[in-house]
Amino acid sequence: MNTQTGIVGVGNMGGGMAKRLLSLGWPVVVHDLDANKLSELNALGAQISANAAAVAQAADTVIVCVIDAAQIQQVFDGPQGLLAGLKAGQTVIMCPTIAPSDTEHFAQQLQAIGVHMVDAPMSGGPIRAGNGTMSLMLAAPEDVLAAQDALLQALSNQCVLISHRVGDGARVKLVNNLLAGINLVGACEAMVLAEKMGLSQDTALSLIERSSGQSWIATDRLRRVFANDTSIGSHMRLLAKDTRLAMASAEQVGFSGWLGADAAKAFAMACEQGMTDMDDSQMLAFIRQAKKT
Repeated sequence: MNTQTGIVGVGNMGGGMAKRLLSLGWPVVVHDLDANKLSELNALGAQISANAAAVAQAADTVIVCVIDAAQIQQVFDGPQGLLAGLKAGQTVIMCPTIAPSDTEHFAQQLQAIGVHMVDAPMSGGPIRAGNGTMSLMLAAPEDVLAAQDALLQALSNQCVLISHRVGDGARVKLVNNLLAGINLVGACEAMVLAEKMGLSQDTALSLIERSSGQSWIATDRLRRVFANDTSIGSHMRLLAKDTRLAMASAEQVGFSGWLGADAAKAFAMACEQGMTDMDDSQMLAFIRQAKKT
């Protein structure tokens, strides 16, 4: 029998996960600051909770799916926070992309009250979260993962065990997202070059998709731009955050690369130019404008 699962933060990815579980018959209780998101999920059968503490009291396992470490701490703290509602023996599945040190800090806070944590960053976008094909990068003690196996398999058919050390999920996610950022900036730069050479960007991308320059993120983002799709799949600020965190982690281990720093700078500059809340596919427009002269 599927047990009650709580989700705190039902934006693009958290909302996708909630819909996925509801479609499979899992009882789901959710909390978010956006009343419209809650109403949509309530119409699909989700139970609504007024705060994070109430989610913890109603659910056996709680998924946290907010944006960054500061938001996680806000979810944790206070009389209506997650820590106030959790009981020893429960499990929190932590999905945001954050620094490994922050992941370890939250695990310690939970451990202090007898609660387990699964370090489980996700990748793939809201559509794949909704159909169960996103990637989950898992790091937790073996027995904790075993206890959550049915839920994790329901959420994703791409569960990858990274290690049994909490924090390693966060580490590998930063490596992944740094490469995603590099690939996206590189693809957009190549498309601007194609345009300046008088080539059709659509034709150039079609060739790249069949050749050595292909990348999933380039196809996903650029195809949406070419189709004039203005929907938000992933905000620019997210890859700005993730590439910045990746470069900070690189510095901590004494690694100095080349392309990662340039990609992080490009996302930071795009945000400085007012593109923070735009879809990250607009990196194409940013590079086109930045290289206009």
